[in-house]
Amino acid sequence: MKQKTTPLGGRTWAALLIFGLFGQIAWVIENMYFNVFLYNTISGDTSMIAAMVGWSAVTATVTTLVMGALSDKLGRRKVFIVAGYLLWGVSIAVFALVRSRPVPSGPAAVALAAHGTAVLVVILDCVMTFFGSTANDAAFNAWVTDVTTVDNRGRTETVLSAMPLVAMLAVFGALDGLTQSGNWSTFFLIVGALTALGGLLGLFFLREPEKLQRSEGDYFANIIHGLRPAVVKQNPLLYLSLCALGVYCISQQVYMPYLIIYIQRFLGITDYTMLLAGVLIVSSVISVVLGRTVDRCGKLPSLRAAAPVGVAGLVLMYFARGQWAVLGAGIVMLGAGMVIQACCNGLIRDYTPAGKAGQFQGIRIIFQVLIPMVIGPSLGVLAIRSTGMTYEELGVVKEVPTPGIFLMAAAILLLLGVVIALLGRRMGKEAAR
Repeated sequence: MKQKTTPLGGRTWAALLIFGLFGQIAWVIENMYFNVFLYNTISGDTSMIAAMVGWSAVTATVTTLVMGALSDKLGRRKVFIVAGYLLWGVSIAVFALVRSRPVPSGPAAVALAAHGTAVLVVILDCVMTFFGSTANDAAFNAWVTDVTTVDNRGRTETVLSAMPLVAMLAVFGALDGLTQSGNWSTFFLIVGALTALGGLLGLFFLREPEKLQRSEGDYFANIIHGLRPAVVKQNPLLYLSLCALGVYCISQQVYMPYLIIYIQRFLGITDYTMLLAGVLIVSSVISVVLGRTVDRCGKLPSLRAAAPVGVAGLVLMYFARGQWAVLGAGIVMLGAGMVIQACCNGLIRDYTPAGKAGQFQGIRIIFQVLIPMVIGPSLGVLAIRSTGMTYEELGVVKEVPTPGIFLMAAAILLLLGVVIALLGRRMGKEAAR
């Protein structure tokens, strides 16, 4: 029987697309281009990339726990989103001021200067993450939960899951030439301005959810509400859905921080804009088209179907070398991954306790950001260093990412099958009651 879908309305869709796209443009910079900026201009030590990703994840988690609970306590989303996006844009623009200071000649002096500047980049990244997590992770994602319903979240989540790839396409197509020519200052200023523009547009398109009320209870108790064992026990389907998202995100973070560097340095594809554009466009279309299917067939059955396809895509990426092979493998890998993420996020929203969407955004970030971004890049470093491939540039030894990152990611994603089985068993028990 076909399930009726509740319409969201044009203004709500406009807000979803504006904040989904502009926020993801900023996260593309944080998740991919800061890594390339650090690697190409400052330090070729991939462990510094892993450190930056890890500290950013910690910042995102603490911020989302605190600010998500605060937005619940005040019963407000709009002010956090609008002000957060404006300050987020400013914090990105600040990176235009970062310079690697000239030092006396000699390998030791070069290495010391590179390390010092790399630490500064990590600190600035954490500042940027604070504003981004306040605006996007805490407030915007809680707002999405507030304005959507169980029967329209499949379509909503597939559209939102396509936003990171659309953002990547926009950045690669319009701005990547600036990075390849070394014009990083202009690059950061443009992206900062676009992110701030999202905040300005929010003044006109964003409305507070109609039924949003201030949360009861002590604010500090609300911050850790989702961490309590009793709450976990009361909401098994929510936490199993979070575990499913966590497994997928760990797998993704094994290769994603090193993806552009891998394409440039291992595959030797320097003009990769059209290649990535093809992967991103086709993957995004696949995800959006399958949105209605997810709503019609159910999120868990769709997750069961997408998971093995995602593993197959990662294995194909391990063997792919030429541009056409990478194009095909990338479409399978990212297309399936977007559906997996959409299904997981939809299940999480379905099982989030009513009136506590802000409080549980921090818990979501623990599984989506903190754990994956601490574990995933470190596993990627292990895969990279196992081959020992390096090269030297201006006195700095740089490590080369190798195809092992995709095989490692595939091994992690296999664990999703266990979580899916547990989810299915628990849903069966709940339905039998």
